[in-house]
Amino acid sequence: MMVAKYAVIIIVSFILGSVNLSILISQGLGGDVRSHGSGNAGATNMARTYGLGAGLAAMAGDMLKTVAAMLLGCWMLGDWGLACAGAACMLGHCFPLLYRFRGGKGISAGGAIAFAIDWRVGLVVLGVFLLGAFLSKKVSLGSVLAALAITAASLLFGVSTPRLLLAIFAMTLAIWQHRENIKRLIAGTEPDFRAKGAKGPAKD
Repeated sequence: MMVAKYAVIIIVSFILGSVNLSILISQGLGGDVRSHGSGNAGATNMARTYGLGAGLAAMAGDMLKTVAAMLLGCWMLGDWGLACAGAACMLGHCFPLLYRFRGGKGISAGGAIAFAIDWRVGLVVLGVFLLGAFLSKKVSLGSVLAALAITAASLLFGVSTPRLLLAIFAMTLAIWQHRENIKRLIAGTEPDFRAKGAKGPAKD
């Protein structure tokens, strides 16, 4: 019975994660976000390609699906269910079954995971992301720093073992998804972020 519950949580959460809001919204606008900019199906590329409003809508949708998955997991199996659901949903977001495994980089899902782990962890992650992105003008740097912060803050606030393992998983996956960005950051070639409609053209 317990194994069946875990299977349900993981399968449902992965499918929920595979519902990529960036792709759906861009298709509704007559295109596919993966054909523009960085080719990534995430909120940042949505904002760069279709405008800040579209990017925020995609981010909100991706966070809500992650919260829904984790609520289901927590209801069924407590903290362990929450952790499995969050991990499966983030995996589905990054490698969506419905879109040939080409999805986002997990930051919106990771943000929802951070707040689900502990609201204090969420605030730390959000603050680190905003500070890093604002000072550097590079969302990728803010994202990588936020990924590191989720584990550090979880350790600081002494969250339960399942939630700590979820934080470590989210950090690892987000950093892996940003490996090309990290190479460009080190090389000094990572472009600044500009949403469509901002002054000056957005660089790919």
